Amino acid sequence: MNVFMDENFLLTTKTAERLYYDYAAKMPIMDYHCHINPKEIALNFQFNTITQIWLGSDHYKWRLMRSNGIDERYITGDAPDWEKFKQWAVTLQKAIGNPLYHWSHLELQRYFGIHQPLTAKNADKIFNHCNEILALPEMCVQGLIKKSNVTLICTTDDPVDSLEWHKQLVTEQKFETKVLPAWRPDKAMNIENADYLKYLSTLEEASGKTISSFADLKQALLIRMDYFNLMGCKVSDHGLNFVCYYPAEEEEIERIFSKRLSQKEISHLEELQFKTAFLLFVGRQYHKRNWVMQLHYGTKRNNNSLCYQKLGPDTGFDCILTEASSAQLTDFLDALNQTDELPKTILYSLNPSDNAAIGTILGCFQDSSIAGKIQQGSAWWFNDHKIGMLEQMTSLSNLGLLANFVGMLTDSRSFLSYTRHEYFRRILCDFIGCLVENGEYPNDIDFLGNIVQDISYYNCKNYFGF
Repeated sequence: MNVFMDENFLLTTKTAERLYYDYAAKMPIMDYHCHINPKEIALNFQFNTITQIWLGSDHYKWRLMRSNGIDERYITGDAPDWEKFKQWAVTLQKAIGNPLYHWSHLELQRYFGIHQPLTAKNADKIFNHCNEILALPEMCVQGLIKKSNVTLICTTDDPVDSLEWHKQLVTEQKFETKVLPAWRPDKAMNIENADYLKYLSTLEEASGKTISSFADLKQALLIRMDYFNLMGCKVSDHGLNFVCYYPAEEEEIERIFSKRLSQKEISHLEELQFKTAFLLFVGRQYHKRNWVMQLHYGTKRNNNSLCYQKLGPDTGFDCILTEASSAQLTDFLDALNQTDELPKTILYSLNPSDNAAIGTILGCFQDSSIAGKIQQGSAWWFNDHKIGMLEQMTSLSNLGLLANFVGMLTDSRSFLSYTRHEYFRRILCDFIGCLVENGEYPNDIDFLGNIVQDISYYNCKNYFGF
C-alpha cells in the first residue's frame, strides 16, 4: 500500500519519478489564465485566516459544501471564519475521489508543512497552525507567488478596466513576477443581457468614444485594445456557451445593433448573428496584434435562478453544455483563415466528449507560422482532475502532438492554487512514464525530459511570446 500523498504521489513508475524530479519539478510557472485580483497583488495583501484564502471566492468548494448539506451561512454567508473552516473540513473528509481532496492537501503540504489529512477532529489545530503561518511576512500575496516560482501571471480583465493596478506594479518595479492583463470582452459581446446598454455607457466613458452604431462599438474596442496592448497584453479570452457561426452582412448587423440601442427585443437568431460578427472582428484584431485567442465554451451558466438572484454569477451554479457544434466552430475558424487572419487559438470545451472533435479540428488549421498554432487547452474546470487530464492528454497524443502542448493554467481565484501545476506535472510524467515502461516509446530520458520541460514551461513562453 502506498503512503498517503507521499513524495511519489501519482508517480507509479521509476521513469515517471525520474521525469518529475529531474525535469518537471524545478520548472517555473507561467500562469497565462487566472482570475486572481491584480489589486491584491499590487497592494501585497496579507490574509488573516486560511478561510479567507481558501473559501473566500472558491466556487468549487462552495458546490461541494452544498452537496454536503451545509447551510449557505457557512459558505458565502456571515458565519465566523473558524466555523466556515470547520464545515469545509467536515465536507472535505467525505470527498474521496474528488480533486479538491488532493488540491487542498497539496496546499497544506507545500505552504503550511502539514502532511496529515484534514478531518473534523484536527480542524482546530490545522486552522490555528495555518493562521500562524499566514501571519509571517513572507506569506503575503507577493511572497506566496514568489514561493510558488511563478514568473508570469495573466489576470482576466474587461475592456473598460483601467488596469491601474497593473500600471502600479510596472511603475514601482518592486515585484519580479510579470503581471499582465488579458482581454475578456464578454460583456461587450453579450448583446442579449439586460444591462447591455448600461455597459455600453461604461465603455463609452473608458474609450472616449460615443457608441451609436456597431462601427462605433468596434472603434471603441480598438481604442481599448490599443491600451491593453500598451500594457503588455498578449492574450484574449472568451467565455461562451458555444462558438456560433451565423454570418450576416454588415448592414444587417448595424440594424440589429440599432434595434438593441432602441431598447427593442432582438431575436435569438439576431443575437447569434451579432455575436458572430463580433467574434470575427476581434479575431482579426488578435491576429493583427499577435495576441492569442482563447475560446472557453461548452458551459451553461447560472442555472439556479433563485441562487443567482441572491448571490450573483460565478458562485457555483454552472454546468456542462452538450449542444456545442464542431461544425460552427470550424466554420468560424475557417472564416478567419480564408483571409489569413486566424490568430493563434486555444480551444477549451467543458464537455469532455468534445476531446476527439477538438483533436481533429486542430489538424485542419495548423500552419508553418508556429508549431501548434491551434491548441487544445488543458482539461478545464469540471475536467481538471486526474481522469480528465489523462483523457485530454490521451486524446491530444492520439490525434496530434502532445509535445507541443502549452500545458497547465490555474483558472483560479486563489493564490494557493499553484500546486495545481504540480498535480498536472505529476500526472503528465506518469502518463509518459507508463508509455515508456510499456515499451510504447523509447527510453530516451533526456529527450523525454525536454518534452516534459517544454510542456511545463517553454512551450507556453514561446507560444505567447512572453
